[in-house]
Amino acid sequence: MSHITQSAVHCINPDCQRPYPQPWGNKFCNSCGAPLQLLNRYVPIQPLGSGGFAQIYTVWDEKTQTEKVLKVLVENSPKALDLFRQEASVLSSLRHPGVPRVDPDGYFLLNLSNPKPLQLPCLVMEKINGQTLEEILKNYPQGCPEEMVFNWCTQAVQILQELHKRQILHRDIKPSNLMLRNSSSSLPAIWQGSAGNQLVLIDFGGAKQFSDAKVRSQSSSTRLFSSGYSPPEQVIGGHVGPSADFYALGRTMIELLTGKYPPDLEDPQTGLLQWRNRVNVNPKFADLLDDMVQEDVRSRPLNANIIQRRLAKISQVSPYQGLSVFIQNILHQASARLTLLMQGVEQALGKFIHVVGKTTLLILKAIAKFLLACTITIWAMILTGTGAVLGTIIGFFLAYRTILGDRVAQAIFSQLPGLFSENDTVLVAEVLVFAGAGLGTAWGLTVAGGFSQRRRFIVASLMGAIGYSFGWLVLQLAIPRNSNEGLVISIVFAVFLLTLSLGLRSHRIVYAVIASLGTALLFAGAIRLDILPTVFQFSSTPQWYELLMPAVFFACEGILMSFWLGVSYYLIVPGLRWMGWR
Repeated sequence: MSHITQSAVHCINPDCQRPYPQPWGNKFCNSCGAPLQLLNRYVPIQPLGSGGFAQIYTVWDEKTQTEKVLKVLVENSPKALDLFRQEASVLSSLRHPGVPRVDPDGYFLLNLSNPKPLQLPCLVMEKINGQTLEEILKNYPQGCPEEMVFNWCTQAVQILQELHKRQILHRDIKPSNLMLRNSSSSLPAIWQGSAGNQLVLIDFGGAKQFSDAKVRSQSSSTRLFSSGYSPPEQVIGGHVGPSADFYALGRTMIELLTGKYPPDLEDPQTGLLQWRNRVNVNPKFADLLDDMVQEDVRSRPLNANIIQRRLAKISQVSPYQGLSVFIQNILHQASARLTLLMQGVEQALGKFIHVVGKTTLLILKAIAKFLLACTITIWAMILTGTGAVLGTIIGFFLAYRTILGDRVAQAIFSQLPGLFSENDTVLVAEVLVFAGAGLGTAWGLTVAGGFSQRRRFIVASLMGAIGYSFGWLVLQLAIPRNSNEGLVISIVFAVFLLTLSLGLRSHRIVYAVIASLGTALLFAGAIRLDILPTVFQFSSTPQWYELLMPAVFFACEGILMSFWLGVSYYLIVPGLRWMGWR
């Protein structure tokens, strides 16, 4: 894996000016800004070339820690997109060692914005390590050995049998689309055959679904073919069936036997392949290949089962060998089913472990966040309640144990003539108790921090004193004066103004509304149930014991305000953001 983790990354944006190299670990391309980690999983490493309308890359799968192949459609025509989707659909539905494996989420769209908005269809599939038969043929200019070609033909027919059973035509069989896995493959050895490795059919870009009814109707089909290999009905755009794949396979096997491109073997007069005089092969095998490449569809083998039976007879020398072939076929099928079962169990187990691990991690993170939120909120409630009590005591001392109370009363008398009588000095001095409680509450909440506030001590303290003083004035205007019913409105004004001054970084109005209404509604419920005693009822010469009820009231008000700020910060505001409200 070390050679992968030390590699550079390749940008797959077809319009990127400098796609390579990109530093490993980058999330986005330094040149065009395109994503470099696709689906947060696949990292493009290097281009493998192009095929049809697609660019092909090697990618590193961070999830499975393996190399895979990525096909990126760079042609934007509707037909190319349709064929690309068709290939993805076909490969996703197949689970056979002779076909590249594609996971259910292997097909996806990558959105790009630079230099222009673009959607790139992408398909990730299993990487087949090995050579194509076209590459192998270069080592045999006079043609490959018959035993090798016979083995490849047998394996190819087995693959076609699986495809045709699922009503799928490949439509592009040729030497470059048949690969041999390296012998280091993890597949069972029985799948690799006696004369070579496991054969794999690749490039399903031209694959399509078919039905027997459509084949009989002879309706038209998309004109898609490979010159030299495709049958006449496919070349002219007629409807094709399974025999089209047999025709292309037969021509491919003849090329592998002779080393000659099929059109070079055609008779100029009849168009038939003149190849049997160029190579010494089993006559029965040659007859089968000639039947597969007949111009007339009706003269070719009807299905893959017929070809398999003829191949079995060709390889049959004695009854014992026939039994051996029969047993081998059974073992082939059993091994294939076992391989698929093991792959399914492994994939299911891996997904289960991944889901369980991810779920457990999410739960632990959620518990940790919940405990942290509770700790921060409780700490704020403790400091706010403590600050409110201390502020109330200081305000009471200033109001009734110093001359400041009388002077404040005189100032209010002069500014609000007629609202209070000269005998209400004790009552008016009460505003200092409220101001002190507001200042202490603001100071305690600011010291506690939390809720992403900017901790503006002076501003919060001043606004706390002013807001609570304004709440006292509202309480005096209530009818009857200083009644508990007036406390609800007083709390709303006081808490709302204090919350706005805390320097919260966003959603200040939301925090202020929830904190003020939540606090006020709980006191309103206590009043409604008639369980809240009269809070403010100082005598003409207030004593310290009379401070108990106001101190408890302001402490509860501060504690509830901190509680509702915590609820807003950790639950309500994140919920609003999740719903899209900014």
